[in-house]
Amino acid sequence: MRKIVRVLASGLLIFLSAAFFYSCSFYKLEKQLDPESREFLSVARYLITHQERKIFLNLPPSERKNFIEEFWKKRDPDPDTEENEFKEQYFQRIEESNKLFRGGGTPGWLQDRGRIYILLGPPTEREAYPSGYSSSDEPLEVWYYGFFPILFVDSTRSGDYKLIPLGAAHIAEINKAQMSEKPKIEKEKVVFDFQLKIDKLGEKGVLFRIQVPYSNIWLTEKDKALQATLGLSLEISDSSGKKVWGQDKDYPLSFTEESLADLVGKNYMITIPVTLEPGKYACVILLENKTDQSQTRKKIKFSI
Repeated sequence: MRKIVRVLASGLLIFLSAAFFYSCSFYKLEKQLDPESREFLSVARYLITHQERKIFLNLPPSERKNFIEEFWKKRDPDPDTEENEFKEQYFQRIEESNKLFRGGGTPGWLQDRGRIYILLGPPTEREAYPSGYSSSDEPLEVWYYGFFPILFVDSTRSGDYKLIPLGAAHIAEINKAQMSEKPKIEKEKVVFDFQLKIDKLGEKGVLFRIQVPYSNIWLTEKDKALQATLGLSLEISDSSGKKVWGQDKDYPLSFTEESLADLVGKNYMITIPVTLEPGKYACVILLENKTDQSQTRKKIKFSI
């Protein structure tokens, strides 16, 4: 069994290294967070989705408290009651993990056993072999959830038991079980849209007026400002389908929190004058917020 455990541990190292690389991509943004925001990300590490994490790290400081409140509210199984049963259970399991898993020099809730305990709850059966399955083996624990086993091995004999997956299928089943225990939440979608008006400019011209509500533009904090870049592609074709005019251009936006407050309920305006001969035309407009890759495409027919 000792040989099997070591082989499996090598596979786990690759599995954990990928997760470590993934978390490092957010490291720089996390360093800039205030203590309260860092504490929230630490506590919510087993629940927060990739998209939620990305959104939270790019929020202006004034919006983070509202995000945290909404984060737990979305996971409340019964919003009609004063208590948030899921949140209470989650924090209760963190406390229980710290009491149950004291070894290893790391708080129990941050260890592998703690993570599984928090997400899946107490096992229906727990077999512990503190001296190893045999005299030459590392300390071992086997948890059963029904007939499903989860194996933990203390290869350093320090009290820090690492989860040892029994192959790729076993990893998939553990991940599936953990996801099934998380509350189902709906993904928030802000509709990124724009209004288009086409006005005539004399006998041979039109003026495109593109209006985007500021409330629909996702901003990121950078250099003490709230910024975004809108990419606009406009293509005009005649009645035969031949392209007669086109433009691709980026529109950078930058605001302070104070100036943004004055823009609530207002629109960002892009105006593009185009000279065309009288006739019938069709235009295709693609507007993209390059900050979060949201985009909207519209096709409109017009005549001069």
